[in-house]
Parts: sequence; C-alpha cells; structure tokens
Amino acid sequence: MKYRFATEAIHSSYHPEEHNRAIMPPIYQNSMFQMKEIGEQIPYRYARVSNPTRTVLENTIAALEKGAAGFAFGSGMAGIDCVYRTFLRPGDTIIAVSDIYGGSYDLLTEVYAAWGVNVVFADLTNPANLDQALAEHQNVKMVWLETPSNPLLRLVDIQTLAAKAKAAGALVGIDNTFATPYLQNPIDLGCDIVFHSATKYLCGHSDVLMGLVVVKTDELARKMRHMLINTGAVAGPMDCALVLRGIKTLALRMQRHCENAAEIARRLEAHPAVDKVFYPGLASHEHHELAKQQMRGFGGVVTLWLKNDSKDAANSVIKSLQLFQMASSLGGVESLVNHCYSQSHSGVPHDIKTANGIKIGLLRLSIGVEDVEDIWADLDAALNSVV
Repeated sequence: MKYRFATEAIHSSYHPEEHNRAIMPPIYQNSMFQMKEIGEQIPYRYARVSNPTRTVLENTIAALEKGAAGFAFGSGMAGIDCVYRTFLRPGDTIIAVSDIYGGSYDLLTEVYAAWGVNVVFADLTNPANLDQALAEHQNVKMVWLETPSNPLLRLVDIQTLAAKAKAAGALVGIDNTFATPYLQNPIDLGCDIVFHSATKYLCGHSDVLMGLVVVKTDELARKMRHMLINTGAVAGPMDCALVLRGIKTLALRMQRHCENAAEIARRLEAHPAVDKVFYPGLASHEHHELAKQQMRGFGGVVTLWLKNDSKDAANSVIKSLQLFQMASSLGGVESLVNHCYSQSHSGVPHDIKTANGIKIGLLRLSIGVEDVEDIWADLDAALNSVV
C-alpha cells in the first residue's frame, strides 16, 4: 500500500516482526556479529560495513527521497566528502552554486582544489550561467546545487539545471537540507544525488551530528557503498536511532516551522530596524514563483539584513534576545540565531561573502516551534535595540 508522506515517515522501512516485535527500531550497539563457520554469508558482520539500526535509517531516507539507496555518515561534511571522493578525480571539474554553504566551500577550495579538481562557482539562479560554465570548462563531472541556499534562501530551477547537466554528461548533486523531503524531492526533478545535514531538521532536536545521502540508481549506490566502507565515516547506531525518532515527527514539525516562519517573515518586513527580509514564501522574494513551483512549502529559516549593517548592531540584537539562542546550526525545535559572517561562512573570504550578500549585519533565524507570539515578542524587543 502506498502511504502519504507523514505516514511513510513513521512506518517506512521498518518491520517489527524482524526485530522481536519491537515497535521502535532497536539500537544495535554492536561492533560485530557472530559467524558460525568460515565463509558464512550473514547480513551483518562488522558495523563499519552495516548495522541493523543504520540500515533502517538508510532505507527510510531513501524511501522519503524516492531514491535507490541511502547512506548515513558521522557528520554532514563526511557525507559531502564521500560524494565528492566517490565521483570526482584530479582533472575533473565540479560546477557549484556560488552561494554555497560555508563548509562545502571550504571543502572544495581547501581540499578538492588542492587535490587537482577544477572547482568552479557560478550563479545558477540564471540557468544560462550553467550553459556558459559548461562551455568554458572541460571534464565537468558534477554540478552541485543548494536550494534554498544558506543563508539567503536563493533558489535555482532544479529541473532545468539537471536537464542541462545531464545533457553534458554530468551528475547532479543537491544539498536539500533546508527543504527536507517534506517540502522538496530533487530526484523527481532530475537529480542523481541528494544530501542532508541530518543534524538539522531530520533530527530536529539538536542532539545529533550526522549526514545522509540518497542516490538515484543502484549503480551509483554500488560506488558510494564501496567508498563508504573503505573510508569508514559511518554513523553510529545511537545517533541513527535518534534521527529515526526525529523523522517520525518531521511532518508535524515542518508544518509548524513553516507556519511560524511565514508569520515572522511577514512581520519583519514592516520592522523599522530591518532593511530586507529573505524568505521564499514572501511575494517580495526574488524566487517566490519558483518556490511555489518546485516546493510544497517555504521552510523554517528567515534571514534579514539590518539597516545598521555593523557588527555592533548585529551583536546588540543577539545579546538582547531572550528566547532565541545564538548557535552554529539550525533546524531544532528551539529558535536560533546565527551571525553567518562570523559563524557558518567564517572561512569564506570577505569579498566573496560581500558579493553573495552575506553582510556583517545579516542574521539567519531558525524559527522554532514555540508559540509564534512569544517568538515575535522576543525578536521585536531585540530589534528595537538598534532602531
């Protein structure tokens, strides 16, 4: 029977009768499994290769993203690194969105460029820029997307870009962290590889570090599995159980995140301390129409520019907040604020940050699931400190 998303998130890929009828997936806190004779073929032997708890999570995220297989890593960056390491070699070219997550930027420029990969960043909000990049560079093996982007929530046309990349013989990977599979399914739009920082919305409770990757075909899965086993950056069973728990309430949480974020974004547009609000659900957002086409909702992150574009002003707002907490990540049930210039994108050079709109007075708000009036009261009071 085919279930809708909220039901699939709870029941997908787990069968109690296979685990002593336990309602929740058990935590198999084992590094190895018993063999009774030489050469015995058993489904689980060593935890770096596979673990029953991890298998349930990997199959669950594969089902939600409509892919052939899923893979769970000890961190988000470990997941992205495994993707790049599997499908890129020295002399290859990767074309990535220009407003990429800071950690991904650092990995590409400090590790893969040094390894001999030609790293090209392009503003892919205009699909014609991909045509130009494909024409100017040889051996393009991968196009890496991120939509909505971190932190300005810019969108790219997944289906159009995927078609162009495929025509050039390149794989298409995407960071789907901000949207989650609840709001967006990139494989349906032509992508080959979908990445999630499960640390964020999929876990949802700010108590796990994890990356998840889903691939479209069995052939891609075979290559990914080979690299994962050989490099060993697997997620542990306890963390897998926590993310499985989080996924069961993903639909409920994302509904509330989206509702609260939409209302907060609307009110922020009218606040005298705010220069500009970035949220795909606003009619003023540059990619609002595209968001309506390829997403089922607009997400739980709201970003703003302060009129007073200074470190002092940003710090005044942060220090005045009572409910919001300043932290490096996002996607938990609690509301968080991030100063992207000095936090998430600290490793990106100043001129590149400025060109991509990451100002000193930019604040990224991860809107939690608290009462929206309490969220607004806290933000309003803090912003009034710089009016």
